[in-house]
Amino acid sequence: MGKRLNSDEMQTIFEILQKSYDVYGPKIYQGTGCFSDTDIVRYGLLNSWEELVWDQKSDYSFKEVLFPVSETILYFTEDEMKTADGVARQRLIFLKSCDFHALKRLDEMYLKNGAEDYYYRRMRENTVFAVMGCKESGKNCFCVSMGTNRCEEYDMYIFPDEKGCYMELRCRELEVLLWDYGQNAQEKLNFVEKNEIHVEIPENLPDIIHQDSMWQEYGSRCIGCGRCNFVCPTCTCFTMQDIFYKDNEKAGERRRVWASCQVDKYDTIAGGHEFRTKKADKVRFKVLHKIYHYEKRFGYPMCVGCGRCDNVCPEYISYSNLINRLSKEEKRNEE
Repeated sequence: MGKRLNSDEMQTIFEILQKSYDVYGPKIYQGTGCFSDTDIVRYGLLNSWEELVWDQKSDYSFKEVLFPVSETILYFTEDEMKTADGVARQRLIFLKSCDFHALKRLDEMYLKNGAEDYYYRRMRENTVFAVMGCKESGKNCFCVSMGTNRCEEYDMYIFPDEKGCYMELRCRELEVLLWDYGQNAQEKLNFVEKNEIHVEIPENLPDIIHQDSMWQEYGSRCIGCGRCNFVCPTCTCFTMQDIFYKDNEKAGERRRVWASCQVDKYDTIAGGHEFRTKKADKVRFKVLHKIYHYEKRFGYPMCVGCGRCDNVCPEYISYSNLINRLSKEEKRNEE
């Protein structure tokens, strides 16, 4: 059972949420795009219901709210160390279905792939998620092919239309806050049913695929900027930086900062050795990891089909085309 809300009740709901949560969602940042006088849509703290962007895909994913680009994890002096405090309040994040599926991938890597990540766990346990209904496919999306266009295990579902808004709650905490508002209703949920782009995920690639000429082709175009990684909702790599204070060079803080497998020196280890120095090797690693090797290990692809990597690549390298080329090579090998 859900709730049908009018426009006034929608703003009331938002104000009630603000009393218990820091509310985040996709919003427009005017004049901060990559080009002069352009805007960008990314996640930030919302001040009103009207700030939420529904009709376009955010340029960056929700991940930067849950796992900041740069995060101080501890402070140190010459004598002691102190773990950085967590956020002061609980958070509620509005996000689309594909990004909600990305949450499963982040949980897999930070909570189940070896020892739990303390900082991620701390933030994760203090966050609830409101899935935003998505009626039309965004540019370069292929979520239907990836099975991430629909979801069910959300805390809240919400979708505005010309009549107001439809809402469903599956979190006891949110039910206590919001159930008394609106009229009882049962409506079909709005999720994307068709994309312009369709991909076929390869299931059994031949070992020789690692030597395929396609990697050299795409590697010659890649400039190693890492933008594809930074907009991706499922990339989880980071590096460490120690910052020393000017007024006391023996004190400072340790930060973990997003890293990119496409950037030079990413895989440098002790002694100066590197695993992948050529851009072709880096492209191959990213693509196969996202849609093949990860699935072999965990049972589902890492990619959720949001298409953001295609949107931001300055060399117009299409990730979805790469996936389909791999599928064609798989079929050719079977013949």
